[in-house]
Amino acid sequence: MALRRSQGATSNGEVAGISALVERFTGLTPAGAVVLLASLAGFGLARLLGGQALFLLVYAGLLLVAAAAVTSRRKRRLAAERSTLPTRMRVGQVAEVELTVTAPGRLRAFVVQEHLSPLMSDPVRVPVASVGSEQDFVHSYAVRPTLRGVYQLGPLAAEWTDPFGLARHQQVLTESVDVIVHPSTDAIFDRPLTRMWEDPPFRPPVSRPWPQGFEFYGMRDYVSGDDPRRIVWPAVARTGKFLVRESEQGITDRVTLVIDNCEKAHSPGFPSETFELAVRAVASLGAYNIKQGYAVRLITNDATDARELRGSKARIALLDELARLQLGPAAVHAAVERVITERRGDTHMCLVSTAFDSRTASRVRMLTEKGMSLVVALVEWDEADPNASRRAREVGAQVVAISPGQQLEAAFAHGLGLALR
Repeated sequence: MALRRSQGATSNGEVAGISALVERFTGLTPAGAVVLLASLAGFGLARLLGGQALFLLVYAGLLLVAAAAVTSRRKRRLAAERSTLPTRMRVGQVAEVELTVTAPGRLRAFVVQEHLSPLMSDPVRVPVASVGSEQDFVHSYAVRPTLRGVYQLGPLAAEWTDPFGLARHQQVLTESVDVIVHPSTDAIFDRPLTRMWEDPPFRPPVSRPWPQGFEFYGMRDYVSGDDPRRIVWPAVARTGKFLVRESEQGITDRVTLVIDNCEKAHSPGFPSETFELAVRAVASLGAYNIKQGYAVRLITNDATDARELRGSKARIALLDELARLQLGPAAVHAAVERVITERRGDTHMCLVSTAFDSRTASRVRMLTEKGMSLVVALVEWDEADPNASRRAREVGAQVVAISPGQQLEAAFAHGLGLALR
């Protein structure tokens, strides 16, 4: 029974698609197309049988279809105005749109339709009984995008039909506008709290802009040259030794965000649940680091270059790029290889992916051996590699496991040990 329903739905969809295609090129509704085909068939039958009355019926049908097409395509003096919309929105944000239709003379019985994606709003198709003679038509609707991306809002059109419903024509009133929908962001913290070099604490061979961090790491013996203000006097009184406060290793002000946009690595379907989660994680990481004043760069598998973003407008530029990001064929190790060729160790890298194979691990190891700090956020799903987390930890990365439906803030706090501090 389910198979029959599926086949029926498919056939109905194909018929609807053919009807829409015919209407688009001819302007005839399904009823008008039936009348036209019946008239043409009747003309052939009339020539075969030679009946004068049948010829008159055929001519009447053809004239009726032609008159309907001409009547519906007549351009009316009609104007419309759409209220100002935000050019950028975030997923789940609601914006009210107001449409105002005016005409110098009275016009009756037409339909106003706003063409937009179902991911932006419910269909907007409103019948108008009358407009004109200082009587404007005003209609409001809400836009609430459910998926990031770049959408076209509009065009706004007035639809006219003839009295018999044989032909239909749309007259464009206002052009479409582009709306960029940014992914949502969470308040997450991505600074690793452990280092493969710190036990006891000492610095990697690569100099960093901020060699001293802010988070408490531990205490060590006082050595000549230490700032006396860092001496922990309660510990001195308790142990009898001069101990100084040691903070976490400082981190660079340059952050590289690498997102795995390989189509084969993510869950199938549209939208891909794992890919949208990865985009949201990268958007959250980028927004946080930009807010802290760091320079952020986004790298994807198939991108050729990426510029550093810093400052008040950097957050908008980063979210614009993520709104346009799509899946591609390249693998994530291609993105890591481009980072290797830059020969820079004074950066903090965050890699968000569903997989971490041996090929990627061997390339990431080259970065950690140069002193680069690394956080790997692994998106877990049914077909994910169970050994990905182990490989990432073996190369010195801090690993965070995230999954669809999970709060990113809690996942990063648990993976980086923030919940225990």
